[in-house]
Amino acid sequence: MYPEGEMVVTVDEPVSKPEDFNNKKIRVMTNPLLSETYSAFGATPTPLPWGEVYGALQTNMIQGQENPIFWIESGGLYEVSPNLVFTSHGWFTTARMANKNFYDGLSDEDKKLVEDAADYAFEKIIVHIDGLAEKALEKIQKASDEVTVTRLNDEQIEAFKARAPQVEDKFIEMTGEGGKELLNQFKEDLKEVQSN
Repeated sequence: MYPEGEMVVTVDEPVSKPEDFNNKKIRVMTNPLLSETYSAFGATPTPLPWGEVYGALQTNMIQGQENPIFWIESGGLYEVSPNLVFTSHGWFTTARMANKNFYDGLSDEDKKLVEDAADYAFEKIIVHIDGLAEKALEKIQKASDEVTVTRLNDEQIEAFKARAPQVEDKFIEMTGEGGKELLNQFKEDLKEVQSN
């Protein structure tokens, strides 16, 4: 997995609490957990192909969407959805994957080559994204005086986190006992990292 930046929500009006998402159609990728997340927030998740997002925001077919800030800047989404909300709810990631039969069929030398390339790519991505969000936000703010930026404080974030059990229940419903064990392990790992 490669991190590509914090997800930022753009909305037709500023949002600071879950109730602000009520009656808002928020574009999501076709992903049941992402849809469940926005349902938990109070919004109506609306799967939509990327190519239709700008026009759907412009015509008020949807009232918001989420992307890393550099996608919001490069796609000009702030022009039609000017209220940027940093919710701290997730990061955009890219995954490296291969067909298991293909990978298992590689020689040990080729497997090492793939792993080394993946490690190299990770190091380059970490360097690339450092400061990228700040630069993109600066460009947006220079380009438009209609843009608002809301960074949720800890108390506001807690109001959103309080709705997380609904998403966890959906994950367990989708993945069964193995998913429940994995989720519990994630929580334990997170506590350990946060205590250090």
